[in-house]
Amino acid sequence: MAGLSFRRATREDTPLILSFIRQLAEYEQMADQVVATEELLEQEIFDRHGAEVVFAAADGQEIGFALYFYNFSTFLGRAGLYLEDLYVRPEYRGKGFGKALLQHLAHIACERGCGRMEWWCLDWNRPSIDFYLSLGAEAMTDWTVYRLSGNTLSGLGADG
Repeated sequence: MAGLSFRRATREDTPLILSFIRQLAEYEQMADQVVATEELLEQEIFDRHGAEVVFAAADGQEIGFALYFYNFSTFLGRAGLYLEDLYVRPEYRGKGFGKALLQHLAHIACERGCGRMEWWCLDWNRPSIDFYLSLGAEAMTDWTVYRLSGNTLSGLGADG
């Protein structure tokens, strides 16, 4: 795709990463749940290496991002790439940039020997669901996501 490039985020990009996270949260109607700060993101991404970020840029302007990390499949005996966030600014949607960003991530996963690539999608987000299905992604209908967080997590962890 002409004019499209990808680059890994650097520490100096932390404000831009947070900006994209906030834009995604607005789109998902979850802006009130964003408690991340630049300091926290910088520590987690660049000091602890808990995640990686790649930007998609068109003509030198960042138009989207993906934040990912690695999980592990005991059945495959290999790591997998877990895509936490993928976002393309509204004015760039429907032009192939999202697909190119996913292709770039799939390339990273293959290059690093990952056995699979996974992500979650809100069940009301029909445009994204249709997009993922068009790429050949499969919905994991036999699995239910569970979560511990906040006081529930710290309460359970206190007894361990």
